[in-house]
Amino acid sequence: MSGLLIAGTTSDAGKSVVTTGVCRAFARRGVAVAPFKAQNMSNNSMVCAAPDGSTAEIGRAQWVQALAAGVPPEPAMNPVLLKPGSDRRSHVVLMGQPAGEVSSADWLHGRRHLASAAHAAYDDLASRYEVVVAEGAGSPAEINLREGDYVNMGLAQHAELPTVVVGDIDRGGVFAALYGTLALLDGADQRLVAGFVINKFRGDLDLLAPGLATLKALTGRAVHGVLPWDPRLWLDSEDALDLQTFRPAATGGRKVAVIRLPRISNFTDIDALRLEPALEVVYAADARDLAGADLIVLPGTRATIADLAWVRSRGLDAAIGEHAAYGRPVLGICGGFQMLGRTIADPLGVEGRSGAEVAGLRLLDVRTDFAADKTLRLPTGEAFGVPARGYEIHHGRITAGSGEPFLGGVRAGQVFGTMWHGSLEGDDLRRAFLAHSLQLAPSPVSFAKAREHRLDLLGDLVETHLDVDALLRLARDGLPADPPVLLTGSRP
Repeated sequence: MSGLLIAGTTSDAGKSVVTTGVCRAFARRGVAVAPFKAQNMSNNSMVCAAPDGSTAEIGRAQWVQALAAGVPPEPAMNPVLLKPGSDRRSHVVLMGQPAGEVSSADWLHGRRHLASAAHAAYDDLASRYEVVVAEGAGSPAEINLREGDYVNMGLAQHAELPTVVVGDIDRGGVFAALYGTLALLDGADQRLVAGFVINKFRGDLDLLAPGLATLKALTGRAVHGVLPWDPRLWLDSEDALDLQTFRPAATGGRKVAVIRLPRISNFTDIDALRLEPALEVVYAADARDLAGADLIVLPGTRATIADLAWVRSRGLDAAIGEHAAYGRPVLGICGGFQMLGRTIADPLGVEGRSGAEVAGLRLLDVRTDFAADKTLRLPTGEAFGVPARGYEIHHGRITAGSGEPFLGGVRAGQVFGTMWHGSLEGDDLRRAFLAHSLQLAPSPVSFAKAREHRLDLLGDLVETHLDVDALLRLARDGLPADPPVLLTGSRP
């Protein structure tokens, strides 16, 4: 089997970026390449079509990586998706379909069936593609979790994958992180580590060169390149860590305030608004953050009832109600839409407490009842006289009273509620919505072209700054013979 594992020293070190760029670079060379992540933990997901024609749910990053590789996204590319519902419990999506829950107590011994399914999915992809580029999760040096690992070195052992470790130099301490990651692995895992990549470098590369040479001398492994920091780079966000460093894409325009829910999901819905030159998009976690907002957006959430309680605890409910009372637009998407309704009920405990029923913000005449079955759809339709499309991922069943239908939801005046994620990525729909709600003239921005441009930019960066030929040789030919093992490994 031909493949490569892109691991990282930490979460958000750049694994997704490097994997995406390598997929684009390999595809440019005519290689039939597929992305893969054995287990993803994210509330940002996407609906795609499975090979049998059914709909399936996978992590957003693997969906984008498939676009970079020029191949159809499918559930085998992300066989296990964990969607956190609380700090200790996650909902499981297995091969694109709901499959119960897993808790932190299950981490070592309760996931063997997930490991088997993930490794089988990798083998399936490897049988159909020339090369599989796998992305790890977190860090392979989380030695407390190694026994149950099937995403990092557990996957590498399963498929004899050469592994490249990515480190983020922008955080500082990158050489210690790279060396320490290798040194903490046992001898069998160390033998699979073939080299390193440094991400987010700013400055004079000549000043970095002595460190690269020393790292190679100490470990016997090459640095396969140094990716520069590039402010033009943007990929569909997946990790909530991205929101901690969020900066407005533009300043001085009409203000769009997005409620920063604790269990926010599918916040990629906002990416298209960030590209609009006349908008300043900010995240709001306090009623004061909504001051001066022209448009308020309540995004999706994996815990609608709990996040609605948080909204009330921060005084955001009153601020949203006042905003709407003045005739200013409010947009709720999926869970955010459900919050805008009259009532939310969870009779089966889908989100947590069985039998829970709470009042919504009562800006729309809608009742939501959570059901055991999850809806996964790729709907199409029309709004404001233009075509629209999106994707649905939800357990909530909507019963609407008064109001005008709007993209699988309801609108009443300037309060809009939709069950469709991704609808704002459609240029015609986004322009029509902004013209109707904010009286904005249409801009020439094309979201699809912007995404493709940035995938090409990432491909160019990888081609220029990484040794793509060496990475492809690793993927095709496997590991070099007998790489050295550091004596500081956790086991020989």
